[in-house]
Amino acid sequence: YHGIVGRAPAMREVAKQIDQVAALDVPILISGETGTGKDLVANAIHATSPRKSGPFVAVNCGALTESLLNSQLFGHKRGAFTGAINDQQGLFEAGSGGTVFLDEIGDMPMDLQVSLLRVLDNKEVVRLGESNPRSVDFRLVSASNRDLPQLIKEGLFREDLFYRIRGLDIRMPPLRKRREDIPLLLEHFTRID
Repeated sequence: YHGIVGRAPAMREVAKQIDQVAALDVPILISGETGTGKDLVANAIHATSPRKSGPFVAVNCGALTESLLNSQLFGHKRGAFTGAINDQQGLFEAGSGGTVFLDEIGDMPMDLQVSLLRVLDNKEVVRLGESNPRSVDFRLVSASNRDLPQLIKEGLFREDLFYRIRGLDIRMPPLRKRREDIPLLLEHFTRID
């Protein structure tokens, strides 16, 4: 199913949820442990949505420094900082008309959480070094392997952002809860093309 391998009841439920949410243009939060296939679910949601002809843009929020993530998401104007030799479109602009997938959103720094909230509320971005807002229209799919409600309690994740990114939830089951899929996965990963 769109690259997702599994026949266990829990995976059939995930496929059913993907079919149900894909047509709804609301933010989706995919949660689950590392390695459960959250990125595959995000791709499947995009591929079965009305936005499938638009771009699918993904970024791992935990893999970049705050300044790089800021520049990646919002873009920048030439000369905005050392090394900004050209105007650069951000991922929110690049994903306009399609889907933006923010993987490991629980690792996003607090300052960027505020900026993301502004983008979601206003449907506009401002590139670094510019003052003019640019309109954007994307569907947000987020994923996290962290317990976001616990991060909220610890003051590491904004509660208002949590409710904005969590229009609907999909919970990915760990492999230990779908052991019947292990032979299927072994076959999939050892298949020689």
